[in-house]
Amino acid sequence: MSDACCTALPSVRTHLAPAIVAAGRSVIPARHGHDAQAASVADLLVVGDIATGDSSAPAAEALAVSAGRIIGIGSLSDVEGLAGPATRRLSPDGIVIPGLVEPHAHVWISLLTLDWVDVSHVACPTFDDVVATLKDAAARVPEGQFVLAKLFDPSLYSGEPALTMHILDRVARDRPIVVLNASMHFAYGSSSAFAAAGITDHTPEPTGGTLQKVDGRLTGVVGEAPAVAMLLANLPRPDASDVARGIRQILTEFASRGVTSMREAMTGTIAGVSEIALLHQLNGTKRLPVRVSTAQFSALSGCATPADAAAAWRAAGVTPFSGDSMVRADAWKLVADGSNQGRSGYFMEPYLGESTGGRANWTQEELRGVIKAGLDDGWQLMIHTNGDAAVEYALDALEELLPGSPTGLRHRFEHASVTTDDQLMRMAAAEVSPSFLMDHVYYWGAAFRDSILGRERAERLDRVASAYRAGLRPSLHSDYNVTPVHPLRSARTAVLRQLEADGTVLGPSECATPQQALAAITTNAAWQIHADDRGALRTGNRADFVVVDRNPWTSEPDGWDQIAVQQTFIDGTPAFES
Repeated sequence: MSDACCTALPSVRTHLAPAIVAAGRSVIPARHGHDAQAASVADLLVVGDIATGDSSAPAAEALAVSAGRIIGIGSLSDVEGLAGPATRRLSPDGIVIPGLVEPHAHVWISLLTLDWVDVSHVACPTFDDVVATLKDAAARVPEGQFVLAKLFDPSLYSGEPALTMHILDRVARDRPIVVLNASMHFAYGSSSAFAAAGITDHTPEPTGGTLQKVDGRLTGVVGEAPAVAMLLANLPRPDASDVARGIRQILTEFASRGVTSMREAMTGTIAGVSEIALLHQLNGTKRLPVRVSTAQFSALSGCATPADAAAAWRAAGVTPFSGDSMVRADAWKLVADGSNQGRSGYFMEPYLGESTGGRANWTQEELRGVIKAGLDDGWQLMIHTNGDAAVEYALDALEELLPGSPTGLRHRFEHASVTTDDQLMRMAAAEVSPSFLMDHVYYWGAAFRDSILGRERAERLDRVASAYRAGLRPSLHSDYNVTPVHPLRSARTAVLRQLEADGTVLGPSECATPQQALAAITTNAAWQIHADDRGALRTGNRADFVVVDRNPWTSEPDGWDQIAVQQTFIDGTPAFES
């Protein structure tokens, strides 16, 4: 077994890899401001209402910046002595807060569908809204051209309805329609989309994929990567300029939410080292809107084993903490199980109405091998663990392998969606911290409670409060584009744990305090990506800050999702303006 089920779909690789590979394999950091030394005189003085995110000094009137670093912060009288004749002054109308940190998101696998129509539950609260949105999109697409949509998730609608060929043909017969499931493990097509792909009722199913049929006739639903790849085979392919535009568009969206640093959580799965090379090239042409930390994937195309993948990264000069302050390689990514809402997460007990609780992606021996490949090269580990059995599986391997390995690498469990008290304590003992996808609670909490996991397990989703009680430093993430990037909404959910579906509270004992939730999107998240000079505004830290219309540290959490970002700054220079 391997990570293959959780790598980019072959269709994504087929469509994007040629444009990315054009960047080559030479990794040349741009080193923006790398050689600049902070001086005793500020080049920027920020004056206004400042929430520092530093519990020892939570508020300030001014901060002084030199060469991208904060050289003074406090009262105006304390800081203005650092200004000189050439010092620029900034007096924002809003509140200055630390730049937010998104510790787990996906840029590369989001590029394929970036401009596709959004039919997620966020955009389409009812199934009728999905159909109406597709009809509207079809009306705006020239005859014969594809209508492409993304993020459809039947588990969030009553009865888990499918977008069948019959429904999609009623939307438009003269325009092929393809819709990707949010998990990307399923796709839905109209009859003209199947015809464009050369798939008929008599087409054999590809190995590992399903062409769903009823009475020998295609229903319009295909499942798993080989079948999805068949349906998507003839879609238009982007060129290098499209990819470059898409990366900047994604990162600008992050900056618009106040994010100044992010972790790309699965780098290399489409085009290997060329993905790193392209990021550095784009950053060299024009500084990226957000700092990017990369997690190198343990399963690369053309590499037979994780050890081979590690050697390929090493041969290209992609080693732990290589790069610069804008683009840096930081972690080793592996995937232990699948998706809870797709019922492929690995659980100790069966899913509701089913006989199994999913499965692991690796045997225990294989899992130790892929972990060891990362540890041997000194990487921080990022281990995708959704179900409680996957957490147990990974902990067993780590408890065997970590003694004697390099310390201080801040290994992580990604999602750690459902855990036990014992597992949290073992994570603390192993110095492994969790990063929680809080939208599991917000968007899927009711589905987990009522039809997927049952109440007891659903109440153990994303245990932020318990993680703190166990002495851990949790972070919160979006898993973009699984859910939209919105750190302040994630923090709101960590405090309130209210479900979008019915407004009820799921697992009230797991409600975090406001301070804990805000730390999870600032200082904790920065710490997890080895960015200790970010997440709080204090002397010596990077001058990464955001101007917002309301202070989350002094306002009610219920309104955090409505806080507007006006400006985002990296090293004291603008990265985004609304």
